[in-house]
Amino acid sequence: MVEIILKKISPPLYQALGIFLPLITTNCAVLGVAILTIQKNYNLLEGVVYSASIAIGFGLALVIFAGIREQLDLMNIPKGMKGIPIALVIAGLLAMAFMGFTGIV
Repeated sequence: MVEIILKKISPPLYQALGIFLPLITTNCAVLGVAILTIQKNYNLLEGVVYSASIAIGFGLALVIFAGIREQLDLMNIPKGMKGIPIALVIAGLLAMAFMGFTGIV
């Protein structure tokens, strides 16, 4: 999403960052996991398990979202919903679906 917005708002900055833009966003996710682990006061073993679980969950969400986006390319979507609007709707639905997992563990 950051890549799409940056491409539309500031093409020179998008060109300057090039291949490093996905790396920057990935580093932000890694930093977020580290901060959450520290805030929860986990010891080393709990922190490693927590971090690995977050990585698996994030990977699962990306794979599901990519699969849905691939299926949408084959569907007949109304003109006003193509692109970012349908992506935001799907992201919201996926977020609600994953909220169902809260409290299981």
